[in-house]
Amino acid sequence: MTTRPPAGWMIRLRGRLFEAAGQARRAYLQIFGIPDYERYLAHVAAHHPGEVPLSRYDFSARAIEHKYAGAGPKCC
Repeated sequence: MTTRPPAGWMIRLRGRLFEAAGQARRAYLQIFGIPDYERYLAHVAAHHPGEVPLSRYDFSARAIEHKYAGAGPKCC
C-alpha cells in the first residue's frame, strides 16, 4: 500500500522553486552590479511616497552612467 502525498504539495514546491530562483537572480544582479528595477520601485514606493519613479529605460541609463562615470580615459 502506498501513501499519497498531501494535496497541493506540487503547487507549494513550485512556489518555493520560483522564490528560490528569484532570490538567486537578485543575488546575481547584486554581485555583478546590475541594478534591479523592481527593487528600485519598491524603494521609491516605501521611502519616497508621491515621487514619480524613473522609467525602466531612464533607470538603466542612469545606472550605466553612474557605473562608468570617471572610469578610465575618455576619448574626447
